[in-house]
Amino acid sequence: MKTPRNFKVVRVLDDERIGMEGRLESDDHLAVKIWLRLLSCSTQIEQEIRTRLRQRFGTTLPRFDYLAQLERHPAGLRMNALSRYLMVTGGNVTGLTDQLVADGWVERTADPLDRRSILVRLTDEGRRQFALMAAEHEAWLTSLFSGFGSAHKDALYETLGRLRVHLAQKDTQALADMAAGEHPNEGRA
Repeated sequence: MKTPRNFKVVRVLDDERIGMEGRLESDDHLAVKIWLRLLSCSTQIEQEIRTRLRQRFGTTLPRFDYLAQLERHPAGLRMNALSRYLMVTGGNVTGLTDQLVADGWVERTADPLDRRSILVRLTDEGRRQFALMAAEHEAWLTSLFSGFGSAHKDALYETLGRLRVHLAQKDTQALADMAAGEHPNEGRA
C-alpha cells in the first residue's frame, strides 16, 4: 500500500524528530502506519507539554493530570477511583497524594458515605494553582495546533471520534465473545 503522495513528513522531520514513524517501511500495512503516526503525534505533543509544565511550574504531567481529575470532582474522589481515572497503580496515586498533601494542594478527608474510606480533594490553594496551570495548558495546546486549519482540526476530531467508537464496539464484541466462550479472533477476518 502506498503512502499518500502529498504528505511530506519524511522531508519535514529530521532523524531526531521522526520518532516512531522512523520504523516504517513502505510495504507496512496501513493499520501499522496509522498506529505509529497517532503514537508519534501524541508523543510529540506530550513531550512538549511535559517540558513546559516542568519549566513553567516545576511540576510533572502526572501531577497535572491528578489535579485535573480532582478539579472535575470537587467533592473529592476515593483513591481507588482516582487510580482508575488516571490508569495508574494505587501506589502511584498514594505517592502523588502524599506529595500534594505536603504541598498543601490536596487534603484527605473521611468519606461521609463510608467512614472506612478516604476521599482526596483539592484545597483552595490547590484549586488556585491548578487554575493557573490549566489556563496555560490550554493556551499551549491552542498554540501547538495554531496554523493547522480549522477544517483540518474539525475533520481530525471527527475521525478520531469515529475511531474511538469503532474500537469501543470491537472491545464490546470481544468481551461478548469471551463471555460466550469464543476466542476473540476466531472466525473473523
